[in-house]
Amino acid sequence: MALEVNGKTIPTTDNDYLENLEDWNEDVAVAIAEIEKIELTDEHWDVIHYLRDQHFNNAGMEPNERQIMKEMAKKWGRKLTSKDMYKLFPLMPSKQGRKIAGLPQSTRKGGY
Repeated sequence: MALEVNGKTIPTTDNDYLENLEDWNEDVAVAIAEIEKIELTDEHWDVIHYLRDQHFNNAGMEPNERQIMKEMAKKWGRKLTSKDMYKLFPLMPSKQGRKIAGLPQSTRKGGY
């Protein structure tokens, strides 16, 4: 499969994750989000950048739902629930967020 962004063909896996991490940029994220039927807000971008930072600066770390929620609660200055996170990424923040962030498909099981 492939994704067309700004006249460039971006190869994806059968599950619509990027084949090459280097192909990611914010335009690619927007294109993936459109396929996922998500309109990206500042909060989405915070999660996306957090996931990318954890992946690239912590040896491929895959934060789980609880870790994401705790970090975003600190950043946004309010208590969050799982419902808050699933409003942003209905198909699981740690997995759908990773897809939009251009990261490999998660190998973890479950949300917590």
